[in-house]
Amino acid sequence: MKVATMTTTPMQSAEDVKAYCLRTARQAKAASRILGSSSGRQRSAALVAASEQLRRHAPAILAANALDLDAGRKAGLSSAMLDRLKLDDQRVAAMASSVRQIADQPDPVGQIIEGCIRPNGLKLQKVRVPLGVALIIFESRPNVTSDAAALCVKSGNAVILRGGKEAVHSNQAIAEAMRAGLDAAGLPTDAVQLVQTTDRAAVGHLVQMEGLIDLAIPRGGETLIRAVVEQARIPVIKHYAGNCHVYVDGDADDRMAVDICVNAKTQRPGVCNATETMLFAKAAADRGLLAKVCQALADKGVEIRGCQRTRELFPTAKAATEEDWKTEYLDLIVAMRVVDDVAAAVAHINAYSSLHTEAIVTRNLQAAEQFVRDIDSANVFVNCSTRFSDGGEYGLGAEIGISTDKFHARGPMGAADLTTYKWVAWGNGQVRG
Repeated sequence: MKVATMTTTPMQSAEDVKAYCLRTARQAKAASRILGSSSGRQRSAALVAASEQLRRHAPAILAANALDLDAGRKAGLSSAMLDRLKLDDQRVAAMASSVRQIADQPDPVGQIIEGCIRPNGLKLQKVRVPLGVALIIFESRPNVTSDAAALCVKSGNAVILRGGKEAVHSNQAIAEAMRAGLDAAGLPTDAVQLVQTTDRAAVGHLVQMEGLIDLAIPRGGETLIRAVVEQARIPVIKHYAGNCHVYVDGDADDRMAVDICVNAKTQRPGVCNATETMLFAKAAADRGLLAKVCQALADKGVEIRGCQRTRELFPTAKAATEEDWKTEYLDLIVAMRVVDDVAAAVAHINAYSSLHTEAIVTRNLQAAEQFVRDIDSANVFVNCSTRFSDGGEYGLGAEIGISTDKFHARGPMGAADLTTYKWVAWGNGQVRG
């Protein structure tokens, strides 16, 4: 595989972009018909071959990624953004492993969700079927290319991938490996297509292609997602931000609280499941636990922005503003607040959260159950880091995205979440009177 190259300049005219998008969508629709009727064994074979292609061509993928990293540094991307963009041997191997894990999962297509036999003898079944064509719009993280393609192929869907210009070379190299896997299994390579222009107008055209594209999933910053939602004429599954919280209860174990808070903020601060706000019960703060956590975070280079009580207990903390409670930093910054109890923590989280992931640290079962019951978010954790909010950690192999919507799918979305269903009735001549 050669180092991928792709133009980052707009096409000659707006009409060229529109025509290209229409052609791409039509190719995806045609491929989806073939893929949707293929066997689970054939789709798994395609993913096994794609996983091998990713491993075999890791040097070319890393060379392509080096081009993107160099361009990103020159463009002044933040360290967190560069971390999201960066690939190395370990990350490429993880991508290949993820694709293989998806290949080995049970085939969701054709699964009978539920069924019954009616009094008239009709046998009814609710059966999983592919959605059709998915449009995935994403920024920065090249692994989304392989994860999204693998999950769509596994679930019998064609996919159109529109990555950010900062990862253009990396995405092209990865997409070619995925297409090679399809070809090796005798499936249409147009089932995985990477948009070959970085012209922003392409997204506007694609999200309006009713009848050709069945679903859009934007993955990126809030500005990107809102722009997609405003333009779309097709369904959109979204999460606007990852403003995640950890609440440290008065009955928390000190060592556990320190470990979870440090991991949730610093293990990888530039991702959506990193914690942005930490809340401490007054009882935990007053016995010195807040200061312990703050010091452990400060030792890792974290800037702390706290309420008045936080700054009394940890004087080097900066003053938090109302905006801090709403902010997804994606950086080594955390907001800190002291609250009365679990009910006050729940009230704060439900007021400011982006409905992504929230965690409680406590040894009190009643407090944990109250937190789990009352938090209105897609993922709610007890005594573990918010960083576990991830398709791979949930055993999905990977995720197509983490939905904070309340219908169709919620939380990390795997292959089964890219299916819908149809009702199938088996009869022996019944007619309705």
